[in-house]
Amino acid sequence: MTLVDQTIQFLISGLTTGAVYSLIALGFCLIHNATGLMNFTQVDFVTLGGMMMYTFLNQVGLPMAPAILLSVASVALVGVALERLAIRPARGRSIILLIFITIGASHLIRGLIKVIWGKSSMALPPLGSERPFRILEATIMPQSLWIMGITLGAVALLHLFFTRTLYGKAMRAVAVDPRAAALMGIDVSRVVMVSFALAGGVGALAGLLIVPISTLTYDVGVMLGLKGFAAAVLGGYGHFFGAVVGGLVLGVVEALGAGLVSSTYKDVIAFVILLLVLFARPSGLMGAGETTRV
Repeated sequence: MTLVDQTIQFLISGLTTGAVYSLIALGFCLIHNATGLMNFTQVDFVTLGGMMMYTFLNQVGLPMAPAILLSVASVALVGVALERLAIRPARGRSIILLIFITIGASHLIRGLIKVIWGKSSMALPPLGSERPFRILEATIMPQSLWIMGITLGAVALLHLFFTRTLYGKAMRAVAVDPRAAALMGIDVSRVVMVSFALAGGVGALAGLLIVPISTLTYDVGVMLGLKGFAAAVLGGYGHFFGAVVGGLVLGVVEALGAGLVSSTYKDVIAFVILLLVLFARPSGLMGAGETTRV
């Protein structure tokens, strides 16, 4: 295999994992824009997506499509429960306290996952055929196309939701100024709850997409979630398009570094690139520079 063929292979691999990072980054941005909060339970939404998919497919015996829909809906409900039971009672407290609440909730969710599903590794079947096809000498698995296609579809639907629906516009208003939005008659608490539901659903989608080409364990979402958070920061924290760009850039750089340098440094390369970009542009690739009001 020539260097060109190898590079194409690494690019495909990077875009596949980068699409998953983008979905996770979108979940972080959804909650940050609605509350100003860094929600560390997003990493567990990813794990729950895979676990619920495993349950609906292998234990309940549902077909693939209903299993996907129910998995996403189930984790969205977990997001709603988190907001109603943990975040809403503490609203008005400092952001630091709310962040610690999400950290505690993350450990609780991970412990429950360990108790319910155990610590053993599990596997999920791919969404489509397992028969690969080739571009030049590069091998492409159908699961990679499913991941990239579903991610693009999810991003397009979110864009339409935020730009074409009244509720989406209300969420954008809350992101800009919650107090002004409330004065205009927008139910800010309901908007925040919907943000947690969307973040849970997007995280679940990322989890059930990546697990067929990875392994499913009770803590699979931790590293994926950290890289999704890095992608959100890299693209410009809170910037939706930046989250997508940051995820794809991080995935491609990680894959090229692992393939052309060494897989030993796969995780290190991704975070080093993040640090270098933030040193040069603290607001991220797509974020606006800081402004000072005078």
